[in-house]
Amino acid sequence: MHEEMPLDDLISSAAQDAGGWLGALPVALVATSSDGMIVRWNHGAQQLLGYAPPEVLGRHISDLLHPGADRSLGRALWETAATGRGVMGTVTAWHSKGHPLELEIWACPVPDRRHGASAVLVFAADAHAARRIRGSSAVWDGLFARSPVGIGVLDTELRFLQVNPALEAMNGLAESAHVGRRLAELLPEVNADEMEEAMREVLATGEPVLDRRRTGRTPADPDHDHVWSCSYVRVEDPGGRPIGVIASLLDITLQQRDHTEVEAGRRRLALLSEASSRIGASLDLERTAQELADLAVPHLASAVTVDVLDSLARGIEPGTGLAGGVALRRLGKAPLTGSAVTQTLAPLGRTLIFPATAPYTQALAARQSFLIAQLDDRTVATAARHSPKPAQLLELGVHSFMMTPLIARDMVLGVATFYRTGHTGPFGSDDVTLAGELAARAAISIDNARLYHHEHETAVVLQRSMLPQHVTPPAGIEIAHRYLPASDVNEVGGDWYDVLPLSGGRAALLIGDVMGHGIAAAAVMGRLSATVRALGRLDMPPTALLHQLEATLADLTDPMLATFLYVVCDPATGHCTVTRAGHPPPAVIQPDGTVYLVKTPPGVPLGVGGISFTTTDIALPPGSTLVLYTDGLIEARSRDIDERLDELTGLLAAPEQSLDHLCDSLIAHLVPASADDDIALLAARIGVPAHQPPPV
Repeated sequence: MHEEMPLDDLISSAAQDAGGWLGALPVALVATSSDGMIVRWNHGAQQLLGYAPPEVLGRHISDLLHPGADRSLGRALWETAATGRGVMGTVTAWHSKGHPLELEIWACPVPDRRHGASAVLVFAADAHAARRIRGSSAVWDGLFARSPVGIGVLDTELRFLQVNPALEAMNGLAESAHVGRRLAELLPEVNADEMEEAMREVLATGEPVLDRRRTGRTPADPDHDHVWSCSYVRVEDPGGRPIGVIASLLDITLQQRDHTEVEAGRRRLALLSEASSRIGASLDLERTAQELADLAVPHLASAVTVDVLDSLARGIEPGTGLAGGVALRRLGKAPLTGSAVTQTLAPLGRTLIFPATAPYTQALAARQSFLIAQLDDRTVATAARHSPKPAQLLELGVHSFMMTPLIARDMVLGVATFYRTGHTGPFGSDDVTLAGELAARAAISIDNARLYHHEHETAVVLQRSMLPQHVTPPAGIEIAHRYLPASDVNEVGGDWYDVLPLSGGRAALLIGDVMGHGIAAAAVMGRLSATVRALGRLDMPPTALLHQLEATLADLTDPMLATFLYVVCDPATGHCTVTRAGHPPPAVIQPDGTVYLVKTPPGVPLGVGGISFTTTDIALPPGSTLVLYTDGLIEARSRDIDERLDELTGLLAAPEQSLDHLCDSLIAHLVPASADDDIALLAARIGVPAHQPPPV
């Protein structure tokens, strides 16, 4: 059996275990007999007043009062306690070191059954310390009761000891429902396990945990999720032992919602910015549609398809009505692999026919986005009459669906369809707006691609129609020629070539390049080509002919420039007259394999004006070859023009070959797969006898 704990140790231990202000305030315990003589003096009393027990035991308690104090007050307090009533008061005692000490005392009688009288038990504490603690306690009580922040006090087992009114309101539960229960027992709809783990961490380390987020629903608002910012601080006794946790909670649902909206807005702006830079840069219909699909996954949807009018995909101007239904060509789909949804949907390139009553047709006809926020059997019933796909998509987990028409310049071009699966929430109004903005950008790019291809095809047709269809060289001259338009991503230019028969068996070899691209350049090229043919037949001197071409350009409303090379050849003598207007020099291949560029004044392009053109005469041995070309053959990115001319002459120095093979070889070696400019090439072998077959 355990020995009975001494009274002073019992009081001290109880005070420390109690925590709070009592545990933080050193308390002296003094006991007197019925006549006021001190019979017990604990360690706390010795710490407070400095007297060891032998110095005070047997003395009257009033002897401890300060010499200047009102002794009658002290004696009256003791006498009152001795009569059977507890009293509390403030007295001034004398410290062993000779200075006064203000004390608060609590005195109560203790019946002495053996002597029939009452002893007195006195508790004493430093008055200043007691007032300070009471003040702190008042501040705490006021803060606890009136703070808008939810505050809870929990013990070391994480059971609630006390909660303030603000926390009662947050949790929708009275304080009595909290006390003695853990958070996990009280509010299962919040992430209680995570929060309790944070509190255990605080109890173990003593380090506060700040702004830990608690999310979920409470009885205060069971239909809506809330977010709370929680902070936890360990409470310790004077010995530094943990005795509990104080939790403070702040409802930040509105702030979190605002932050979420701001973040969503930032992501939308970033997505739109990326769309502006990515979608439509190629002016290619299929690529633009696929770029829209790729951009929207996964930022907006789990899967996306992009369909354009079939007529548009076939290069035909789209119609204006959808009364008879619509045919759509699937040109974009994402993700292309790894998705059961996109595997179920029609593949790329497939043409889909929708009758006038189908939802797709109705969405296009209405020119508005079509949203099914929650997809279920009832919502897919209408579409299921036209296709089994909606029911299949529902089985694959598609729970939200949205269609957005592609409209540009008040013309419907197609539709983008968005699907959501998994835990992602349903499409909302913000998603509809974002999809509309993405679709608008894609529609403009698709329409630009449509207009570009239309203009490009027109320019190509115009340019090809103005090039010589059948070049018939005079006797003694063998001809080969090539025209290569720029790649699809670049517009056609104004390159052309021609061979004109002149009097006396001579011929004019000419090549030119109108600066610029598109229909305008092709049209100007046509005017110059017709002018050269008309003036050449008049046998006009080369310099005069070039001045007439300048006059033709001067007649245009918008100024244009053109480079031009005009060579008059006499196959009987090999005599040639070369006139340049800013054009690359012709190359000569002599029968012995010598290759050189004709040295002649370069001149300036036609259209500059005020410049006199000069001619250069050269004599070519029979069988020599002249090579005329436009700058598209020799210009290349990041390459010096002199290097490219050396590469050209190196290719021309190959063993003797047919002119057709020569032209093909130059294009194969000098022209990249995606040419930046049109290329015109004209090769003429001079002085070939009429009966001699061309070399193979």
